[in-house]
Amino acid sequence: LKTATEWTLEQVLQHWHLLYSGTLLSQRFLRGETLSDIEYLTLQQTTEVYRQRLMDISWFMRALNEPIARQANREDGCSGRFWEGRFKSQPLLDDAAVLACMAYVDLNPIRAGIAKTPEDSDYTSIQRRIRAAMQGKNTPELLPFVGNERLNMPQGLHFEAKDYL
Repeated sequence: LKTATEWTLEQVLQHWHLLYSGTLLSQRFLRGETLSDIEYLTLQQTTEVYRQRLMDISWFMRALNEPIARQANREDGCSGRFWEGRFKSQPLLDDAAVLACMAYVDLNPIRAGIAKTPEDSDYTSIQRRIRAAMQGKNTPELLPFVGNERLNMPQGLHFEAKDYL
């Protein structure tokens, strides 16, 4: 199985054309039409852009979200960006804001009815923290709770783990 970095010019264009219509040059090339030297050079440059996009997670998400957005807009009888006005970004400027955001995220599975308690919330940081706390351990993959501010403060959340839990 070859990766996109190993695909030929034709393979990249075939993959791109599964998602998008491409350019007139790429369409002509895939039909087997002869291109002039300058047209072929232009096609090579364009194909390298396509190759990079085919390996880019942002482009993948764009390709994934576009048909979903079109369908949702059709169903809702509206136009515009799908996520427009549905979600907002809020800077977390102090420890209280970080704590409130953590609690909100940690309680999402319970609000959604996926779990009855944080301990039952599979694949969540709160479940990992609870299990580690029950064993008297820390969770090395998560930012630790380091307690109240003090001199020589280690990096971490300025709360005690037991207070958060």
